[in-house]
Amino acid sequence: MNIHEYQAKALLRSYGAPVSDGRPVTRAEDAKTAAGELDGPLWVVKAQIHAGGRGKGKFKEADAGEAGGVRLTKSVEEAAQEAKKMLGRTLVTHQTGPAGKQVNRIYIEDGSGIETEMYLALLVDRQTSRIGFVVSTEGGMDIEEVAENTPEKILNFTVDPATGYQPFHGRRVAFALGLEGPQIKQCVALMGNLYKAFVEKDMEMLEINPLIVTDGGDLKVLDAKVSFDGNAIYRHAVRSGKKRPVRRGEFLSCKIF
Repeated sequence: MNIHEYQAKALLRSYGAPVSDGRPVTRAEDAKTAAGELDGPLWVVKAQIHAGGRGKGKFKEADAGEAGGVRLTKSVEEAAQEAKKMLGRTLVTHQTGPAGKQVNRIYIEDGSGIETEMYLALLVDRQTSRIGFVVSTEGGMDIEEVAENTPEKILNFTVDPATGYQPFHGRRVAFALGLEGPQIKQCVALMGNLYKAFVEKDMEMLEINPLIVTDGGDLKVLDAKVSFDGNAIYRHAVRSGKKRPVRRGEFLSCKIF
């Protein structure tokens, strides 16, 4: 089961992850009020669909404008206008196929100054049934493309469930990403929080693309995609004493590159 970006960020925020303040909008008439609750001076307006490549996507309808599904604006009024253009329109990306997906929800959030973009994901390794980290300095790109063209820029490793997450795992991520000074401590804490969220919420995948270093030198989760293990509902049934059939391959979830 997948959830939208704004829902993923709300979940990660509850676990202490640094994310921008934002507001979801489902009605065009609410867009200006939502944008006005944010500080600015930049507002990012994002289409909420279950597909990647939103920024490079195109809308089928001409009145949605030429820009993609992620738009940077410089005023409350402009943010509201762009939200109105996208709501109810059909966004086509490389993951939606030519039919595209209708945008029924917009997320307006505070913009961030970006110094560096990085890639981070937590997945379930099919071969070991362990939680693994996938890390790359090539943030903002499709990880499949990075894996094919520059695999040396990807680090992946798994965590022994007997010990769980340890600070050295976070330091390994930090060094792979070239982080320095206070950023290393931030990374150790963030990786621990993400690992905890992954385990406690029965996630199947947690992808942050990009994870950024802001122009102020701090780590921030700029985008987030979360999917949950569909078998978790079965595990919850077992915990409550209800009987259910065992499904073939139910302990195999995701694969690490």
